[in-house]
Amino acid sequence: MKPNKNQKAYAFIDSQNLNLGVRSQKWSLDFSRFRVYLKDKYHVAKAFLFIGYVSGNEELYQLLQEAGYLLIFKPTHEITREGKTIIKGNVDAELVLHTMIEYPNYDKAIIVSGDGDFHCLIEYLAGKQKLLKLIVPNQKYSTLLRKFAPFIVNIDLLKEKLRKKVVEIGVEKIIRGIPAG
Repeated sequence: MKPNKNQKAYAFIDSQNLNLGVRSQKWSLDFSRFRVYLKDKYHVAKAFLFIGYVSGNEELYQLLQEAGYLLIFKPTHEITREGKTIIKGNVDAELVLHTMIEYPNYDKAIIVSGDGDFHCLIEYLAGKQKLLKLIVPNQKYSTLLRKFAPFIVNIDLLKEKLRKKVVEIGVEKIIRGIPAG
């Protein structure tokens, strides 16, 4: 399915799945570049970024908003496993709910996640001719999504265009782009 400038496209992004999927491939996504890519390539008018809210990350949230994302926060909670504290904030329900709340407002949707929990949403959108693309963060996306192969774009193929740039100054490294959060 080719993007059409006359169609209104919205993106619904599972930030945790995207961030962890990209990091598993040893690179970091520049979220500002990704937003520009979505706008330029697919004419995305609104990009909803679903993210767990963690106190102290306000600077990150501000940078994401300045890059053009509409942030949808999920409350988080801490879980301690084997002596390690993990912050959890599953955004699946919020992503599905907002995709359906916004349904009358867009012509095409882009889902950014490799999570099989979105299978029924993706199937519904595809059946209604509203799925433009399914952007997956790595090759290890859910087998439940394989049947949507014509819609799938693997973000790893865009690594050089979308990764954070590292500039070395003396012995210090500065990473350009929005900090990973």
